[in-house]
Amino acid sequence: MDLLQDHLTRARASGGVFARTVAGPPWGLRLAGSIQLSLHAVVQGRAWLWLDDPQAALELAPGELALVRGGPDHHIAHEPAAPCLDPEEFTARHAHDEHPDDRRATVFLCGAYRFSGDVGEGLLGALPQILPLSAAVGDPLHDIVAVLSRELSAPQPGRQTVLDRLLDILLVLAIRTSFTTSSSAPRWFRASADPRLSAALQAMHDDAAHAWTVPELAAVSGLSRAAFARSFQRALGQAPMQYLTDWRMTLARDYLRNGQPTLTQVAERTGYASPYAFAAAFRRHHGQPPGLWRQQQAERAALSAEDTGTAGDGVHFV
Repeated sequence: MDLLQDHLTRARASGGVFARTVAGPPWGLRLAGSIQLSLHAVVQGRAWLWLDDPQAALELAPGELALVRGGPDHHIAHEPAAPCLDPEEFTARHAHDEHPDDRRATVFLCGAYRFSGDVGEGLLGALPQILPLSAAVGDPLHDIVAVLSRELSAPQPGRQTVLDRLLDILLVLAIRTSFTTSSSAPRWFRASADPRLSAALQAMHDDAAHAWTVPELAAVSGLSRAAFARSFQRALGQAPMQYLTDWRMTLARDYLRNGQPTLTQVAERTGYASPYAFAAAFRRHHGQPPGLWRQQQAERAALSAEDTGTAGDGVHFV
């Protein structure tokens, strides 16, 4: 398992909702900033996408996509500054717009992805607020969007399974493209391409419970201890043992937030000899014991559910 796959798996990234929409002008759709990550792809016509300022709208042509990270509400419309409706109003307004011969209509796909835990937050935080992507002919993104559009326009047996798999592929391709081309990609992603460091990084992620030492990780990398420590510090911005501790604490927070493992089990999964050793490390890292941290997270989750009136994320697409 490579590091990107490891992060996606631990973030439990999934496609929550996906829909194909046909809208004749004038049209405009407003989507809530509570959606952690949304994707828009134009199949036919044109669409304009913006956050707060329509003057900075991004134009999307057929074959072009955009990922939008949660935060402010965002808008997609037939032209910049067009009035935008909430999903329910938009659906009612354009329920009968699908006419095969209407060349003025825009056909576009909207999707919403869910992430969980600190690993998911780290992935999202590495993405820009809006990420435009071009799916040129021959690009795998182009092929996936085309298949998605066909599946959504003509329901077939087993469609949901097909959509789930396509959404997984689309998400991985989009994030991989972003990280490969961006100067702000996570350091662990850039370092994983370095053959001197990738083996050690993979070893720490594959078995965080192992009692790794710098000499042992250097041997995995085929480097001397000093050369490995220098290369790691230069690429990751921290010493190997600090990186390992940070990764273990990230896993620990997700285990604690999930609420199921005992402290003894969390300690075993994160490389600590006892729950007492784990609690001491957690307190040093977070300034409070793990039991109190877990209780506070549960209380925040309960308050958040009461505020929204639901235990879910309230994502609705047309």
